[in-house]
Amino acid sequence: MKLRILLIAVVLAGGFVYFTSSSNPARPGFFHRWDGPLWSEPVAYSAGLGPDEVNNIDIYKAAKDSVAYITSTVYQQDFFFQPVAARALGSGFLISADGRIITNNHVISGSSNIEVKFSDQSIYTAKVLVRDTADDLAVIQIEPKKKLPFLKLGDSDALQVGQKVLAIGNPFGFAGTLTTGVVSSLGREIRGENNRTLEGLIQTDAAINEGNSGGPLLDSQGNVIGINTAILAPSGGNIGIGFAMPINRAKAMLEDFRTGKSFGRPRLGVSTAFVAGDLAQALKLPVSGGLLVQGVGRGTAAASAGMKGPTDEVIVGNMRLGIGGDLITSIDGKAVTEPDAVTRAIGNKRPGDVITVRVLRNGKTMDLQVKLGEAPEEQF
Repeated sequence: MKLRILLIAVVLAGGFVYFTSSSNPARPGFFHRWDGPLWSEPVAYSAGLGPDEVNNIDIYKAAKDSVAYITSTVYQQDFFFQPVAARALGSGFLISADGRIITNNHVISGSSNIEVKFSDQSIYTAKVLVRDTADDLAVIQIEPKKKLPFLKLGDSDALQVGQKVLAIGNPFGFAGTLTTGVVSSLGREIRGENNRTLEGLIQTDAAINEGNSGGPLLDSQGNVIGINTAILAPSGGNIGIGFAMPINRAKAMLEDFRTGKSFGRPRLGVSTAFVAGDLAQALKLPVSGGLLVQGVGRGTAAASAGMKGPTDEVIVGNMRLGIGGDLITSIDGKAVTEPDAVTRAIGNKRPGDVITVRVLRNGKTMDLQVKLGEAPEEQF
């Protein structure tokens, strides 16, 4: 019995497959053309990029050359209280073609030498133009060799929870890193450098880590709507809770610097608790609620305007609240509907500006004219 030999040659050319077989190796083979699939399941081909991916890519390409990698030399004390040079790193972004850069103050705080590097590997030495320690902001200046691309500043007052944001920075020194997320909340308050309170912050789940500080938080149009400032990091890394200073704070600082005005953060001078709905009703207050004053700082604008703090204290559910003081129901004619109403109302104001605060006191409504001050950092 002859050994039958089957030779199968698979040739992939032009989408066709050919077979050759012969019962006798000496005889020439013959070919069959086969147009069918090689696998039982259809092959999955790339469907291309989705609209959101294209948007991310476009924004990154347009913004990456305007983002700076900042290193600075700071001096710290060692165990023997001797000055030791250390390196701090962070991010920043260009706001003008002539080399002005916004960053966080803590990125350059205490530095003697600031170095700025861009995606094209150009390196510059920067000088500090202005610092706003209250909002942890700073503007530094380089002398560029050419006109540089810069980012457009958006409007942080128009932000909504849920809208997409993108962060570009240099986490742990990995330059030009993009992360995406959403606005998780607004009006957050945290403790910053030297135990200062940072108010009215944007909360985001876009990954922010050490080295992102000072970098831009962008909206889906590529406009800067915040400056990445801090993270909540019990484990030392990102857990999806980051904070950015609203860009409108920086815009106010820039305008004051441009006009030569002294810029301080305005202070009303009260601590408050937001009450509404069932909680307000339990306190025998209007269901629409407002900000119940919990304390009035000495020598503050609120104290000068005659605002009243609590006279008693109660426990409602799991909350301990001061009662008997003023309930702030509107500021400059805008109803109080959120816990950060004061921060939002005075965010674009200056010390010395006058605002109208409507309060409910002992069942009566009255308007207080409050001339905003600049309270010491340790006060409300």
